[in-house]
Amino acid sequence: MSGNPKGAIASARVVQTAAGAVRGETDGGVGVWRGIPYAEQPLGQRRFAAPVPPAPWPGVRDAVEHGPLPPQGRSFVGGGRDDPKVRDEACLTLTVWSPDTSASLPVMVWIPGGAFVYGAGQLQLYNGSRLAANGDVVVVNLTYRIGVFGGFELGSLGEGFDDNLCLRDQIAALRWVQENIAGFGGDPDQVTVFGESAGATSVLALLASPAAAGLFGRAIAQSPALPLIADYQSRAEQAERFLHEVGVSAAELKNQPQRSLRRAAGMVQLHSVATTPTLAYGLTHGVDLLPRHPIEAARAGAVLEVPLIIGTNSHEASMFAWSKPAMLPTTQANIETFFARHDPAAQDRVLAAYPGYPRRRALIAIGSDATFGAPTWAFADAYSEHGDTYVYRFEHATWTLRALGLGATHGSEIVHIQHSYGSYLGRKLHPLGRRVQPAVGRRMQRTWLDFATAPRPQPWPRYDVPRRATRVIRTTRDITVGDPDGARRAAWEAVYPPLGG
Repeated sequence: MSGNPKGAIASARVVQTAAGAVRGETDGGVGVWRGIPYAEQPLGQRRFAAPVPPAPWPGVRDAVEHGPLPPQGRSFVGGGRDDPKVRDEACLTLTVWSPDTSASLPVMVWIPGGAFVYGAGQLQLYNGSRLAANGDVVVVNLTYRIGVFGGFELGSLGEGFDDNLCLRDQIAALRWVQENIAGFGGDPDQVTVFGESAGATSVLALLASPAAAGLFGRAIAQSPALPLIADYQSRAEQAERFLHEVGVSAAELKNQPQRSLRRAAGMVQLHSVATTPTLAYGLTHGVDLLPRHPIEAARAGAVLEVPLIIGTNSHEASMFAWSKPAMLPTTQANIETFFARHDPAAQDRVLAAYPGYPRRRALIAIGSDATFGAPTWAFADAYSEHGDTYVYRFEHATWTLRALGLGATHGSEIVHIQHSYGSYLGRKLHPLGRRVQPAVGRRMQRTWLDFATAPRPQPWPRYDVPRRATRVIRTTRDITVGDPDGARRAAWEAVYPPLGG
């Protein structure tokens, strides 16, 4: 621990950054600076373009209010009264929590998820004050462009349109951390990136991006959804369809109103869901920023070799089963469509690994593995050949989730790592969490913090092939098991052949 008295926070709330001074306040006993721009806002001719460093400002800039959320629809994740309500394209900001601006503490950078359509680092579900206070770390939450303005690929349209804008924003934020975090008490040589869902997908893409080299030294990927990454040609075809839907030329796109652009992208999304294996929103491989899909990059050894925690939840797809999305197949019809688009020859082998099919339990398991489990197993197998890899499976389910028949559904581990039991979603999952923190939350947060701060992190036995040691996180006690989903994992090798297979 730094041992710095809380009074030191109050006297150090003004921090100098490369662009100018910012004034913060306190939150949960730690300093907090909100709404700091890490890039010029992507307005006017900067719309659809790569981020550039922020212009300097005079004097001291107040950093006590959050910046706008990226344009998006309503989401239950950000449905609390304390969550920001303003949405705007001028969204490239971040939040910093620090327990001691005079120290040189490890840094944890959170990349929020939301299928590249929803989400932002400002949401109370991701409040980093408890991580900062409990772990004596500096926490940075970033917000990046999503939806049609960042999660929708238009790089094929030519000059003025850059690819992978959401990933470029994240890299710009990580560069900001390298340049500025020392002023907030952080050590730029001890940076851990961590994220969930689309945020975890981004973490794996960063590992496969040459542009991210040197920006972080450890990584945590919670429930990555690698099918959100598609090839350049598929994205180029979507861009042409998008232009047709908008009804203008590429040169006119930057002047179009938000509503027409979001509507057109939504139409392309519907077409993609109905006809292709991927969604219209997501990342693109086959370009300079992301030359290969992360699985292929890991198999080729073209990845950043840093310690990695990666894992999934036992019932990832249960929450999505209500809406029956085609990409996350949890019905017989969607499962047959899924294999028809991906690999018809693999269907019988994969389904044979799910006893009881087509009962609901098997349907949920197939949907979970199709989008989360199988790609994660394939990536972990390949990455473990190059970097220290630690795999987990999260099985804890609150009584509220059990009552709804959801189990350890997608995203349900977040409140335990962040200790955000007071957020809108946290109160739904753990009504008593603010008063009595569950043991699983204390263990998970401590494990994540130790991984980010220990000189040589080893949270549990290292994952390798063929042992595949996996930490199974349960309500009262965690255990390490060798290849706990072996039959299912082996069946999916028909879709993701093993290295050398």
